[in-house]
Amino acid sequence: MASFGSLAGVSRYMRSAMLGVIGQDYITTARAKGLSERVVIWKHALRNALLPLITLVGFSIPGLIGGSVIFETIFAIPGMGQLFYQGVMSRDYPVVMGILVIGAFLTLLGNLIADISYALADPRIRQQ
Repeated sequence: MASFGSLAGVSRYMRSAMLGVIGQDYITTARAKGLSERVVIWKHALRNALLPLITLVGFSIPGLIGGSVIFETIFAIPGMGQLFYQGVMSRDYPVVMGILVIGAFLTLLGNLIADISYALADPRIRQQ
């Protein structure tokens, strides 16, 4: 159920970014050059509208880890979230620290994937 809510938020964010990009001067110039609407939307507008979305998805990884703690505890699913909760309740510090290190690693990995996705979506970033 939470995935539907986050999907709605992401789609609204994407819609807002696309509407902002469509009003830019370079989109009007691309249309004036005679490019088809499909090329203008998919090649020029979408690639630039993806940049804020990539940031949003890159920063959502810590939320996924926190959500797993709640979800696994409520539904008694054995996993890293429930292990973390049990470790906190029993004051098992090595388990808690290990899971926090894994969460920090996954957060850094998400940021790395977001940076690589930036370079794929925007050629100006590759040149710098």
